[in-house]
Amino acid sequence: MSADPAHVIKPGWFTVNVMNRAVAWLTRRGISVWGSRVLAVRGRKSGAWRTTPVNVLALDGARYLVAPRGHVQWTRNMRAAGGGELHLGKHVEPFTAAEVDDDAKTEVLRAYLKRWKAEVGVFFGGVGPDSTDEELRAIAPKHPVFRITSAPNA
Repeated sequence: MSADPAHVIKPGWFTVNVMNRAVAWLTRRGISVWGSRVLAVRGRKSGAWRTTPVNVLALDGARYLVAPRGHVQWTRNMRAAGGGELHLGKHVEPFTAAEVDDDAKTEVLRAYLKRWKAEVGVFFGGVGPDSTDEELRAIAPKHPVFRITSAPNA
């Protein structure tokens, strides 16, 4: 797992002020947009809950969170907290998270791009679901991936 703080792709104004807010609004009301959830994770410094819309990928019986924009605040907070909550409407699912090693990300990134390339492909530097394993391995350090497991309510 490589943390390259220089690799962060900040979302544009439209994404922050229109798309993210619209997806989060719908998701908070119980309407999932292509698998969307609102991720809640405790801030590593403040301890306050931080939220952001995410896409949950189901693959081979496991579930993953992929950070298309790189090593952003929620990924840093997830590393520190070791888990968080996924919200869909009034349903809250606590979970634990384990970061996936770069060498094990290839199939997860391929599946993620197959499902959401139209939405997030621009953040992967031309790499897509049909790219070679070598091309996917080359971008793996830039995109944190967490395997998530449901946890009992605390």
